[in-house]
Order: sequence, then C-alpha cells, then structure tokens
Amino acid sequence: MGMTITEKILAAHCGKELVEPGELINANVDIILANDITAPIAIKEFKKSGAKKVFDNNGVVLIPDHFAPNKDIASAEQCKILRDFAKEQKLNLYFEVGRMGIEHALLPEQGIVLPGDLVVGADSHTCTYGGLGAFSTGVGSTDVAAAMITGELWFRVPESMKFIYRGHLKKWVGGKDLILHVIGDIGVDGALYMAMEFAGEVIDALDMAGRLTMCNMAIEAGGKNGIIAPDKITEEYVKQSIVFSPESIKKKGYKFYQSDIDARYTDIREYDCTGLEPLVACPPLPSNVKPVGKLSNITIDQAFIGSCTNGRLEDLRIVAEVLRGRKVHPYVRLIVIPATQRIYRQAINEGLIETFLDADAAVSTPTCGPCLGGHMGILANGERAIATTNRNFVGRMGHPESEVYLSNPAVAAASAVLGRIASPEELR
Repeated sequence: MGMTITEKILAAHCGKELVEPGELINANVDIILANDITAPIAIKEFKKSGAKKVFDNNGVVLIPDHFAPNKDIASAEQCKILRDFAKEQKLNLYFEVGRMGIEHALLPEQGIVLPGDLVVGADSHTCTYGGLGAFSTGVGSTDVAAAMITGELWFRVPESMKFIYRGHLKKWVGGKDLILHVIGDIGVDGALYMAMEFAGEVIDALDMAGRLTMCNMAIEAGGKNGIIAPDKITEEYVKQSIVFSPESIKKKGYKFYQSDIDARYTDIREYDCTGLEPLVACPPLPSNVKPVGKLSNITIDQAFIGSCTNGRLEDLRIVAEVLRGRKVHPYVRLIVIPATQRIYRQAINEGLIETFLDADAAVSTPTCGPCLGGHMGILANGERAIATTNRNFVGRMGHPESEVYLSNPAVAAASAVLGRIASPEELR
C-alpha cells in the first residue's frame, strides 16, 4: 500500500521506510517556531527543565509579531523575553522589529521553510507551510520547549483527506474562497486531526500565495496539517526565497514528496469550481459560509486587509486593482498591513501603497495586531468588520458584541469602498 505525501515526510523524519495512520512516532524537526505570546511560556519551561542549550541555534525561530511593535508595557516585557533568550542562545533566526514580519509569511519568504521540511510552531496557523509541500503543524508551548531541547517531538501519524478542485476560477475568486468552500462543506471539525491534501487542476494553476492561504486555514476545519504536492510553481518560489535565506542555513537542501497513486484516504471530495462566486464566512465561525451576493445588505465599520492569511504581495496587488481611482466610504476605516518588510518595500516600489493612501486607507508596519484584537484595529461594541484574516469567533477582533466577516482581499477592498459587503463586480 502506498503512502500520502504527509506520511512520506513523517517517515523520512523518523528514520522509517513506512508509517501508517494512527502510529505513534518520534520525529526529528527541522524548524521550531514561537512568537511573543507563546515563546515566553516555552522559554520558561525550557529553563525549568535545567536545559542549557537549544538543539540547534539555526533551527529555532523567534518572531515578535503579535503585539509588536510593543503596544504596552506588558507586551514590551513579553518581547524582551524573546530578545534576551535569542542573545543567550545565539539564535540566528531571531527577527527584531524592522526586520520581522508576520511569521507565516516571513518563513517561506526567507527560505527558512522548504519543501519536505518538518516544522512545528507554537501557533495554530503553522500549518501554512504545507503550501510549499512541507509537513507543518501547530503545537503547545511546552511541546516547543521539549523540541528546542531535543530537536525531536512525538506525533500520531494523521489520517488523510483529499480535496480535488476541478474547473476554472472566475476573476476575483482565489485560494481564500477555495478553503472557505471546503470549511463550509465539512465544518470546523470536519478534518479533526487529519491531513488535508489539496489537489486538482485548479490547485495546479494556483499561485503560491493562494496555496499558502489555503493551508493556513486547514486548522479552521480541525486539520492537523494542510498540504499541496510541490511542482514547478513551488520550485520557482523556492529559488527566489533561497536568495533571501539567512547565511547560516544557506546550505540546507530540500526534497519534493508526492503521494503514491495507491495512497489511502479516509475521504476524497471533488468540487467543480467553474461557477464559484467569492465567498464570505459570517460570524461566529469560518464554516458559516455564504456567497458574497447574499450579503449585500450588511453594512461595515471597518475593513482589514493583511494577516498571515492574506497580507502577501499578490493580495495587495489585487487590493490596489480594486481601489485605484476610488475612495473608501466616508464612515468606514480601511486598514492595510503588508505581512513582511520585504512585501511592504515592494508594495512601495510598485506604487501600491500610494494607491492605498490615495483611497484614504491607513497603512501599518507588519503586525498580527488587528487579527486577534490585539491592537491597530480593535472593534467597539456593535461594530462590524470585514477582514482577510482566518478567524471570526466571538470577540476575535475586539468587543464581544462586534462582528467579523471573513473574505478574500478583493471583496474586502470593494466593501470598504461601498460601506457594505460587496463584490468587486459591483464597482464596474
């Protein structure tokens, strides 16, 4: 019996030729990630254990991105813990404000995660890197502490579900809509502790930004990881990202894994995407999905474009296409946050930031702040936002009585202009 791409990566990292779903393994990890919320807990546990050194100072990545630039004294203290630990352990992959970005956009961009890697992170959206053909998953801070000490972690090999997308996408429909379509179909626990493998002609034609977006939201269906088999598009992306790779990990190789034809799946679902409209996830769950055209009576107070889901350069180009020559509605706040410094710089060079400013948008340095109701866009009682983020739980972006609707960047931009949830088609 053959293996899936997920099983092959796990087998390679535990030194076995074959692993099976349900099997408990101890695997070597390539990259361990934590941020300013989760790393302080991991560092505390690391020190409590009596450990003196991390297993590899090129294998631990610390990024202050959630409440950074520091929003208050408490967040400053949190970030200082990361900074002090990075100095003490001589970590080569610590990214200070001014060099950092939102972690799940930064690691692929910088060539820190490559195809075939096994990555764990103390952040649930670590599953993003499956877009590159890596196995990546979120774990707890204590697991991160153990992995930082030993370079290993235990896993139960997940069962796999396969999602095949056929047909062709209409303009303004992208990776965000494809993953919302799946979550709407199977629910927020439809892939509990399973590998979600995305395939088909639509995926083959999808750019890397769209693939990373899809795998980012695998956790919103309960998935252990999301993954897409690497191909020529992956190869081109990796070649570019390696250019930016820190010198300390330049020699790192990578490997493309593919699922066998006779690999086992617990479920295979096929979707015809030819007529798919842009989708919006209504509060309070990412599974509460409706076509954008059904929500044109929903007014908004804020639109947020950014986050680890949709803050990449490809997303900002789409936003600029929608906003060019237009103004944000007078009673709506539009906040745009490029996900990394490199994306921010390139957006300036391409004139995208000028387009956003001309439209009366507010633009910020990279931060996760608004997505989790941290800072830079918190909602008041009764306010309603459309956001390109990945979660719309009660109180996610601020007051418990506020509402968050999830969409792709084009829909968020069009909604900012019209002051209500809208498709870009309505701006013609």
